[in-house]
Amino acid sequence: MNVKAMRPLVAEFVGTALFVFFGVSSIVVNAASNNGIGVVGIALAHGVAMAVIVTMTMSVSGGHINPAVSVALWLTQKIDGRTLGQYVGAQLLGGVVGALLVKWLLPTMAGRVTSLGAPQLAGTLGLFEGIGLEAMLTFFLVCAVFGTVVSTQAPKVGGFGIGLAITVCGLAAGPLTGAAMNPARAFGPALVAWEWHGQAVYWLGPLLGATAAGALWKFFLLPKDAADIG
Repeated sequence: MNVKAMRPLVAEFVGTALFVFFGVSSIVVNAASNNGIGVVGIALAHGVAMAVIVTMTMSVSGGHINPAVSVALWLTQKIDGRTLGQYVGAQLLGGVVGALLVKWLLPTMAGRVTSLGAPQLAGTLGLFEGIGLEAMLTFFLVCAVFGTVVSTQAPKVGGFGIGLAITVCGLAAGPLTGAAMNPARAFGPALVAWEWHGQAVYWLGPLLGATAAGALWKFFLLPKDAADIG
């Protein structure tokens, strides 16, 4: 594989590693500081980090940083199957590296207490409720991706619309599901902490939500010139 072909994969790998590192760090530091950051701070850390990361990688890889986003773009024929597989592999590997950096650099006890930020369901939610909630959150997130990036009529706001969507979802449902909306964000910390409780929620929910959002935009909301791009 030549350097040109590697550029987008490196961007997706590094971007996902940075997103997981800063997102998980906010959770670990919150535990280490006796809730000094809180739900608002954690939601902002995830949202602002993603806004910057998407903006800086958009011209290189499209700034997916999320297997669910890549799946939605594949289903709407914006990327091919080979690109999908390569992007998802880079994102999952980036998620693992981001979690490892947290484990190595942040307070050990706080990392253990929080399972390195691996998202978990609140005790008040069942499995199907968790899947449904993550699907709804991801639907909103992927709609933000199409409406602010993919559409040819999208406002030129970089990744900040996407970051705001993540922040809103974190505020609305962070205490219930962790508002992961991203299989790589869930997988990396779960693997490093070896905490798999409810992991299916963070794959099924985002993929269902991304599929529904992709279909909505493909068939109804994208302008004709964008919808015809294969």
